[in-house]
Amino acid sequence: MKRFESTDTYVATDDLKVAVNAAVRLRRPLLVKGEPGTGKTVLAHEIAAAIGAPLIEWTVKSTTKAAQGLYEYDAVARLRDGQLGDPRVHDIANYIRRGKLWEAFTHPTPPVLLIDEVDKADIEFPNDLLHELDRMEFHVYETGETVRAAERPIVVITSNNEKDLPDAFLRRCFFHYIRFPDRETMQAIVDVHFPGIQKLLVGRALDLFYEVREVPGLKKKPSTSELIDWLKLLLHEDMPLEVLQNRDPTKAIPPLHGALLKNEQDVMLFERLAFMARRQGRP
Repeated sequence: MKRFESTDTYVATDDLKVAVNAAVRLRRPLLVKGEPGTGKTVLAHEIAAAIGAPLIEWTVKSTTKAAQGLYEYDAVARLRDGQLGDPRVHDIANYIRRGKLWEAFTHPTPPVLLIDEVDKADIEFPNDLLHELDRMEFHVYETGETVRAAERPIVVITSNNEKDLPDAFLRRCFFHYIRFPDRETMQAIVDVHFPGIQKLLVGRALDLFYEVREVPGLKKKPSTSELIDWLKLLLHEDMPLEVLQNRDPTKAIPPLHGALLKNEQDVMLFERLAFMARRQGRP
């Protein structure tokens, strides 16, 4: 398989490229952590696109159980069909619903399997997948068959660090933390999304963006995806550069701040900063 590199739509840092290629070489799941909005989920899409592999996504929720990734047996449907005299009840396989791991293990070509936001589920969820991810097989008790991957898929697991993952699970993964992009990397990301964008506008927008992130007491720092949304709005509204360059400190909230600040506590924090700046400016 060819090595993973940056693509036309995704800027991968050197350490991220090393992590992806190392996980593939070691045939271990790649566990990716980082702030929300730093491109963890998109990474799996880009890996699949870069190597020409299909992508299978399993989005984990708080109610998700590990067994759902293997298969589910719909006993209620079978009972109902039996009462109605449906001949399908004689084959229990008709009531087995394949999960995302089953789909990945039996796909004609090795796919990229994304297990997204694994920390959303119960703490036992990752432990319950240890055997299946290790051996790339599982047993279907209702039919007596064993589902086995002919070739190991590339597994990408993302986490927002909402809870600690079990040590036994971590030992089986290759781990990478996506650090928040520095100014140079962020400039490259912006260039990918907005080729030919005015450099002065981007420069001042990045100044404001990083200033916002550094404000003490901010509950949720704006992410890369929120910066991209903000720039889209600035361009769409044809925001004059002077608005960004000569921003009044007594109006601390950036223009179109709803793309950057996502809760009322942070908006109120900036309003207090503006109020304090106005008071300090009084004669």
